[in-house]
Amino acid sequence: MSRTSRLLTLLQVLRGKSRPVTAAVLARELEVSERTLYRDIAELTALGAPVYGEAGIGYVLRSGLFLPPLMLNADETEAIVLGLRYVDQRGDDVLGKAAADALAKIAAVLTPAAQEALRNPTVMPGPSACAYPENVVPLDVFRQAIREQAKLHLDYADAKQVSSQRLIWPLALGFMNEARVIVAWCELRGAYRTFRTDRILAVSAQGEVYPGRRSDLLRTWRTLMQLDEHGRFTPDKN
Repeated sequence: MSRTSRLLTLLQVLRGKSRPVTAAVLARELEVSERTLYRDIAELTALGAPVYGEAGIGYVLRSGLFLPPLMLNADETEAIVLGLRYVDQRGDDVLGKAAADALAKIAAVLTPAAQEALRNPTVMPGPSACAYPENVVPLDVFRQAIREQAKLHLDYADAKQVSSQRLIWPLALGFMNEARVIVAWCELRGAYRTFRTDRILAVSAQGEVYPGRRSDLLRTWRTLMQLDEHGRFTPDKN
């Protein structure tokens, strides 16, 4: 096994470990000496991999972006760049900054060929979306509730300005061409609903976590909407 292949294999092994693993165990899995293992760990760390270790406990790969060179070809690079530029156009300030930061991190570790694909892509995201309506409630409030599975009480006005009070289980934020929406389970309707964020007049947390797993609820919603895990429409072929 080449050194590059061994480093990538070591990275994958660490990614699959939820708890710290000793150098001896890693060396046995990779069929190398502990001395070689220590050198490989040091090289991964120097390349930017978030590998942390402690004597007597072992090594663990913490969360964080690490893309060593050679991992992306030209087509993969362009797909990522297209997606990030689309996010920059249609996302909010938080996502726009995140997209720019992610693109900078990726650019720093690309090979020369991939760098060329980054500078002169063959695909473009098209014109920027129209300006979104103003939100009364910052989107970060919804992001936090989604991540915490927290119930939210909404003061909501529909397209005809008819107000209603809703208690929702927020599942995801959707960025459409003309509006941003929250996908949620609505306790009032007893069904999945989407709410435009610009029509939410006020929001308050209930200090209560909704039951079940968000991933399961979102999967059920996708099935009802005939969407796959990537949000693509999948009509029933029967």
